[in-house]
Amino acid sequence: MLKKIKSKYLKYALVAIVAFSVGVLLFVLSVYFGAWGKLPNKTELANFQYQQASEVYTADSVLIGKYYLYDRQPIAYTEFPKHLIEGLIAIEDERYYEHSGIDYPSVVRVGFKTILMQDQSSGGGSTLTQQLAKNLYPRRERKKTNITVNKVKEMIIASRLEDIFSKDEILTHYLNTVSFGDNTFGIESASLKFFNKKTKQLTIEEASVLVGMLKATHGYNPRVYPEKSRARRNLVLQSMVKNDFLSEAKKDSLTTIPLKLNYRKYDYTDGVAPYFREEVRKKLIKWAKSENEKGNEYNIYTSGLKIYTTLNYKMQVMAEEAMKKHMSKLQKSFEDSYGKKAPWIRNKELVEKAVKATPHYKKLLKNELSTSEIWDSLSQKRSMVLTDWSGDKTVNASTIDSVQHYMKFLNTGSLGMNPKTGAVHTWIGGIDFKRFKFDHVAQAQRQVGSTFKPIVYTAALETGIPPCAYFSAREVEYENLKGWSPSNSSKKDEAYLNYSMEQALSNSVNTVAVKVLEATGIENVLAQAKKMGVFSKLPNQPSVALGTGQIYLNELAGVYASYVNNGRAVLPYLIETITDQKDSILAQNEPKRAKNRAFSKQTEQIMLEMMKSTINSGTAKRIRSTYKLNNDIAGKTGTTQNNKDAWFVALTPKLVHITWVGLDNHEIGFKSTSLGQGANAALPIFASWYQQLNKQKEFNHITKARFEKPNPFVLDQLNCEPIKRDGFFKRLFTNPKKKKSKRFRNK
Repeated sequence: MLKKIKSKYLKYALVAIVAFSVGVLLFVLSVYFGAWGKLPNKTELANFQYQQASEVYTADSVLIGKYYLYDRQPIAYTEFPKHLIEGLIAIEDERYYEHSGIDYPSVVRVGFKTILMQDQSSGGGSTLTQQLAKNLYPRRERKKTNITVNKVKEMIIASRLEDIFSKDEILTHYLNTVSFGDNTFGIESASLKFFNKKTKQLTIEEASVLVGMLKATHGYNPRVYPEKSRARRNLVLQSMVKNDFLSEAKKDSLTTIPLKLNYRKYDYTDGVAPYFREEVRKKLIKWAKSENEKGNEYNIYTSGLKIYTTLNYKMQVMAEEAMKKHMSKLQKSFEDSYGKKAPWIRNKELVEKAVKATPHYKKLLKNELSTSEIWDSLSQKRSMVLTDWSGDKTVNASTIDSVQHYMKFLNTGSLGMNPKTGAVHTWIGGIDFKRFKFDHVAQAQRQVGSTFKPIVYTAALETGIPPCAYFSAREVEYENLKGWSPSNSSKKDEAYLNYSMEQALSNSVNTVAVKVLEATGIENVLAQAKKMGVFSKLPNQPSVALGTGQIYLNELAGVYASYVNNGRAVLPYLIETITDQKDSILAQNEPKRAKNRAFSKQTEQIMLEMMKSTINSGTAKRIRSTYKLNNDIAGKTGTTQNNKDAWFVALTPKLVHITWVGLDNHEIGFKSTSLGQGANAALPIFASWYQQLNKQKEFNHITKARFEKPNPFVLDQLNCEPIKRDGFFKRLFTNPKKKKSKRFRNK
């Protein structure tokens, strides 16, 4: 009887085992044949492509940014250091070289512990090949009911991968696809991000940190949890000892080494030259679109392009440091000058206009809230972070408070460029890309003030007016221009003074600039501007002589380049070459220079001598007196009406540098000309930067370059007294307190 019962249960058990086995087999077959979703075949696996980040390099080969959906930079197996592979195998897959994609003993062990012993810490039992399968084909469904399906899929894909690739090739694909957290994929990107070095340069302990992250990319992230990461690193080293990859003594010495990162965040808003990188991105998108229309498939976020730019890394870093140093001091002086009567505090209409321009206000308005309801909502205080030059501060403030806080900030734009080619060396679009996305180099058209005057004087010389022609500095009221009466910022009595063109330009005398324009003819001046590369529309009005026209900063740089480029304007450019992953050139930029001279060689030399006087004795003389720069420099300062815009242009034989400083809100200017003039607000950024260039021998080819000596005829033409005083009888019959009144003669 007992035997019959045992036989009966044994029979049931065998039937159950067979049924279970058949069920498992049928389930596996259903997964294999695609009942739970299509599986990639061997051909598809053999031809898969990485989604690869595009990289942006400076002219001196520094990686400054990436464009990506997934931050990934694939490298070859030969670039993996031996200890990286050993650490990976030791901690993740000890029998890697023994199995064929599936480690069945581990599968049984994990299954036994998980199902029978309910041990949730038993691990996953996945081999590196299975993990690669998961990297290549991420799990779409996260439900518990799909875990088994996903596991089987990964085992089948792993088996196929082992048939297609060698063990070394599988390791290569794995290390190039695995996630290291912080939106970083692949060992090369992780190495650059966490240690700022290439994978082949990783030390044993550094490689162990990265390998240790793979178990839990956030939990063992060395940036977030340094102590946990260090403990995990030491566990990897212990596993290497266990697998005879490392001696006990070596392990002991390595575990005492402190965790030291050199973290580089390739973030959209952080890092060096963010405005420059954004402008490069915009140009790349246009290029990719054009190429795709030709049938070439390029995506700047996934194609792994390499973009080699014109930017000089060291020059850019020093330029940003000089900007921050000056702008932080200038901001304090600016706020102090207004005190409690500042327009962003007292002028309610101005604040209201700024608030209405915000996305938050427009959103509430779209939701059909009343004005009082909107204002009440925007007045609600909450915890928020406000930034100033001292850093981020968490405060209790409203949206209106935030608008008032940021509308008072001075901003800037500057560009350093090779005048012969247009290659951009430095590009600063603003004070903080995270807070102020607007690029003041490429996007802002601002009145250029007195920086337009050299164009007026160039046109005058080209029409035959000699540089030693004298013009009265006396203020004039023009009857046919509604009584327009341009004046000078100087407080000295100029009613009896007559300036040579050199003296008037170097000291930026407004009254003379208008008279030179009158003598030259507005049409001639506008035509000259166009020849020199001004493409923005300028006002056909006498006030254009004082820079009331609005011009882009990078446009103005190309114009000024003509003075040190044989009279030919250039277009600033940012990208030298674009290549694919294997460095095959896809596009190469050529400098775009004007074919014809905009003015004669003689005019070029005369204008340079005049602008040298601006530096040596004119409005920019603090270049010499305060900053002690003895380099060959010519230049021009500029200040617009009501001190809204401050400009400084520096010309050297090998460099054009332009700086603008002002507020984005056009209704707010500097409190005084002494604070807001170009020589005070803009010039120091260039001067401080150039001081640093002088200290670096590698920039001697720029800083020690000399202007061509002007010919004797040019020097003779400039050989005249800078100022002539009216004769006795003219002074006798002139009332200095009464404005002269006349009609403006427009040729």
